[in-house]
Amino acid sequence: MSAVSNPSKAVTLLLLAMALFISAASAQSQRLDRIVALVEEDVILQSELDAAVAMIQMQFEGQQQGLPPQRVLEEQMLERLIRTRLEVQRAEQTGIRVSDTDLDRALEQIAGQNQMTLRQLRQAMESDGMDFLEFRRQIREEIMSQQLRARVARSMDDVTETEIDILLASDRFSGAEYDLSQIMIALPESASPQQVQAAAETTQTVLDALAEGMEFSAAAMAYSQAPDALDGGAVGWRNLNALPPMFADALSALQPGEISEPIRTPAGFLIVRVNDIREQAEVIVQEYQVRHLMMEPTELLDIREVERRVADLHERVAAGESFEELARRHSSDETSANIGGLLNWFPADTYGRDFQIELNQLELGELSQPFQTEMGWHFIRLEAVREADRTAEAMRGAARDMLMSQKAEDTVDRFLRRLRDEAYVEVRL
Repeated sequence: MSAVSNPSKAVTLLLLAMALFISAASAQSQRLDRIVALVEEDVILQSELDAAVAMIQMQFEGQQQGLPPQRVLEEQMLERLIRTRLEVQRAEQTGIRVSDTDLDRALEQIAGQNQMTLRQLRQAMESDGMDFLEFRRQIREEIMSQQLRARVARSMDDVTETEIDILLASDRFSGAEYDLSQIMIALPESASPQQVQAAAETTQTVLDALAEGMEFSAAAMAYSQAPDALDGGAVGWRNLNALPPMFADALSALQPGEISEPIRTPAGFLIVRVNDIREQAEVIVQEYQVRHLMMEPTELLDIREVERRVADLHERVAAGESFEELARRHSSDETSANIGGLLNWFPADTYGRDFQIELNQLELGELSQPFQTEMGWHFIRLEAVREADRTAEAMRGAARDMLMSQKAEDTVDRFLRRLRDEAYVEVRL
């Protein structure tokens, strides 16, 4: 189980911390650098590994008892660096590029998370002796990696309406969501019986350690070979029905704090912990019925003339003329003009933020003042409001999202395993 990253959230404060440590450590240990891994035609240096391990130690500062031994940390972090390097290489080979504009936008996001401007962030880093250009490179590579994953996810087969119907009709579709953590003991494709036996023995070692009181997060960091190992194996919230049946069956009987028996998958052996469970609530939304008249500018009608004409029509409605008739004759909104400007039962924010702001100010039967959006000039009248149960629609949407998420995760996981298995990697740690 792994999450497919969203490119729009590619940069986090954790990445900022990692970059700062990498820059600082590189400057201090350049003379002592050696190659710790060959990755295709690229290399990973000791300074990179030291800085990445230091980042993890900083993250768990004050909780050293939860960290595995230094050697294990180094092995885990080196594997993460190898996988990231392979993803960046493949992204470059397939034409993925990050423009300077997109990179600057990501850097501004980092700066904003730290209550700084981009200029202030650069000055702060450089005043501490850190290489801002190296930091930009790392952010660019992280975004490239995540765009590669997103591209791979988009290659999956579409979710069909039949698949949604089958899921909704199944006994397993309860809407319950599970907060999960995992430990994966990986196996290569076409693993030999000896490899399977070795992985099974390691899995039993993990179970024994957990039974003796080892924290699950510490065990994940020490043993897991999943991408989230150094995050303590945290998977996050998953609907039980978004998981393959073998997982759902193994987890459905577990309570928060309980750990599954080993689950054999094509990727290896999985041990899963249920951290928490929550039920999906009913979805009750407020819906509106509105009369709407809009005029938009054209080549022959500039925005000032549009504003003047809408103001005139508004006065006529306020004076008692039929809103419906004026909307039929003058409104540019093709979806509602022929039915008297009626926008029939829609939830909040359907027509955008500016429209909703005006709507929120109205009482039943009240006419708004003319207002402008990017589409043109409008005015509206609130006809009715109701509370609507949209649980069925929400459940169907949730089922679609679950199936899409499951397919995307499976597709990306297979791709990343194959990428790692087929690559030339020489570890020199």
